[in-house]
Amino acid sequence: MTEHVEKLLDMALLEDVGSGDVTSEYFVPEGVQARAMMLVKGEGVVAGLAVAERVFLKVDDTLDVKVLVKDGTKVEKGDYVMEIRGAARSILTGERVALNFMQRLSGIASKTAVFVGLTEGTGANVLDTRKTTPGWRELEKYAVRQGGGMNHRMGLYDRAMVKDNHLVAEHDVDDIQRAILRLKSARPEVEVELEADRLEQVEAFLELEGVDYILLDNMSNDEMREAVTMRGDVAIPKLEASGGVNEATISAISKTGVDFISVGALTHSAVALDISLDFMEL
Repeated sequence: MTEHVEKLLDMALLEDVGSGDVTSEYFVPEGVQARAMMLVKGEGVVAGLAVAERVFLKVDDTLDVKVLVKDGTKVEKGDYVMEIRGAARSILTGERVALNFMQRLSGIASKTAVFVGLTEGTGANVLDTRKTTPGWRELEKYAVRQGGGMNHRMGLYDRAMVKDNHLVAEHDVDDIQRAILRLKSARPEVEVELEADRLEQVEAFLELEGVDYILLDNMSNDEMREAVTMRGDVAIPKLEASGGVNEATISAISKTGVDFISVGALTHSAVALDISLDFMEL
């Protein structure tokens, strides 16, 4: 629960509650106590429980919230993951915002788990990308980790990722090398990744100093296997496959020997996990 996430929750509650929950205020008697259970209505991996708990407590810090499972837990239809007791008005006011976070983050964790399962036993790690919902990146990348994936760079500041669009001028390999050395001298903590869409580029980039990753962009599986062979037994640079990765292709890609496979769909195409809040007898 970082400062950024706290602000995001405040914004979400302001957006939904505004000047007040008129339905609960006028149709739910003051003082009525209730017990509600958060119910999973589909199979998946749950994520965002601490966020949902925080939403309810922001609405009313007298609510008694019990988290029943841990984030990253595989759940099935009919599983309960949270219990909330207290003022019925407060529970109803926080319900939708809490569920919005839970459903979105659990959907990402669930989709990630599917992709990770399809690479099992190969040694390839599944990565997310920067294709995240604006403002939600910290949470969405957290959800990827709960699904068994790994995080790529958080933003433009923690890894230099040199793509074709960055080489708008006629940059040769010597120009790239000089730029890498300038960066490493000024910001030694920043990693460097170079994008290659041809094996000739891979061969040239392998000769450079200071390259941490080479991204194999939209290469065929045969080309990626050749790139792995070219890299040899050295640990660095790591090789990352990217482009055209989906549930039908990732298994074969993972068997080429690459170290990482980045999948934008983990965040930009995840379907929310169906979760509801059911009121029960006290």
